[in-house]
Amino acid sequence: MAVRIVFLGPLRDLAGEDSREVPAPLDWTGLLSAVGPQVAEQLNEQRVNVACAGKVLSDKTTLHAQDGDEVALLPPVSGG
Repeated sequence: MAVRIVFLGPLRDLAGEDSREVPAPLDWTGLLSAVGPQVAEQLNEQRVNVACAGKVLSDKTTLHAQDGDEVALLPPVSGG
């Protein structure tokens, strides 16, 4: 039973990997613990979003990922 955390953009650089599997279920507190302090600091920023099972959460602190879910960490998008 696992949840896959996917790190995108600069969060991938901070994590040092593309993805990580962690035990399910996974809530907000568990996510912050699982990603390490540097990524957790970024996740606490309002502009960083979290998607679970393909849906962006309106309140990321309500995360409740189940076995087989993918949690994507979405950094702010900048354009040119």
